[in-house]
Amino acid sequence: MSGWWRSIVMLLAAPGICCCKDNVPMVESGIDESYRVYRMQLLRLRSELTGEACRWTSVSPDGKERVLSASRDCMFVSDCEGVFHLKFEILDSDAPFRQDFQVIVVEEEIEYSPYLSRVYEYRPAPGQFINKMPVWKAGDRETDMIAKAEASIAGTADELVSLGGFGGYITFGFDHTVVNVEGEKDFMILGNAFYEEGFEELKAGSCEPGIVMVALDANGNGLPDDPWYELAGSEYSSALTLHDYSITYRRPDSSKPAVPQGPYILDAEYIPWHDSLGESGYIARNFQHTQDYFPKWLDADELAFTGSRLADNALDVYGNGRYFQLNSYPWGYVDNHPNYNADLCSFDIGWAVDSYGMPVHLPGVDFIRVYTALNQYCNWIGETSTEISRAQDLHLLREY
Repeated sequence: MSGWWRSIVMLLAAPGICCCKDNVPMVESGIDESYRVYRMQLLRLRSELTGEACRWTSVSPDGKERVLSASRDCMFVSDCEGVFHLKFEILDSDAPFRQDFQVIVVEEEIEYSPYLSRVYEYRPAPGQFINKMPVWKAGDRETDMIAKAEASIAGTADELVSLGGFGGYITFGFDHTVVNVEGEKDFMILGNAFYEEGFEELKAGSCEPGIVMVALDANGNGLPDDPWYELAGSEYSSALTLHDYSITYRRPDSSKPAVPQGPYILDAEYIPWHDSLGESGYIARNFQHTQDYFPKWLDADELAFTGSRLADNALDVYGNGRYFQLNSYPWGYVDNHPNYNADLCSFDIGWAVDSYGMPVHLPGVDFIRVYTALNQYCNWIGETSTEISRAQDLHLLREY
């Protein structure tokens, strides 16, 4: 035990977090300490102690006890103020250890925004709205397009950003950690889906579902380079859903003659792709959108994406390629239901699963990624592409 008493529990706090006791970011073993943090800011704890097993437990101001972690690392965050009593234990039959301390959660000095505040990545797949939503101009590089995407959807802005074909994605975050509140949905993402008149009951019309991934800033560097987890929507366990599906798009050959097809398709063999199933095809260029479909700010001649692919949702109503109906999935996807159907546009961090499909408990999330979940082409209406227009924290914006 003498060695353990010389050990420490290191507290790695996010920027803006205050610690008592001369601001020393540590709790010495056997000494009670009190920490003061802002609500909706992540508190990172790590023990240097070792044993058969570890456990971190929290008792909230209303007396509810819950286990925070069963490893040497612990993440604490709360959306409400008050004094939380935390306990760290080494569950070791030979040398058990316990330490109690407090975390005082206080209101932030500058009020948080309920809306997304930053776009970290914008990497769309090719599509008919790429280079137009947002608009690319000569000389724009990737950083410029990320800034344009941010200007389109941050705060209360409502301009659409297109993600293109399967796999195209955008990564964004808020000015705070979005807390995983038990029994509640945590954030909402808006798109431009709609039900066709007369088909509202079937929830069918133009629904272009995108999958949501989430991550916690576990390493504290403020960048979305931490482990990602999928929010398992209604189709996650469907036999028709393809997990670990990959696709590669190739920049179109400007010297290749176009291959027109019917009255609507200017080039049926415009942007070639091949996938992990051994299949191949094209994103065609249609008469409505004649600009370049391949992201012009990217230098690479190939773009590759991997993710979960949902089953096609388009119905060729008359079988002649003239009229398509894109059906919604029940829940759990972006741009899958109209924005007025707020509950079906909202997401629960509790849906998170790891790469094996096992549930993962996250106290909150700092980064959110959305990617197009279909590899589907519908003649003159083009590829199925997810669009987003805004995101908001439902715990800060209760009325929606």
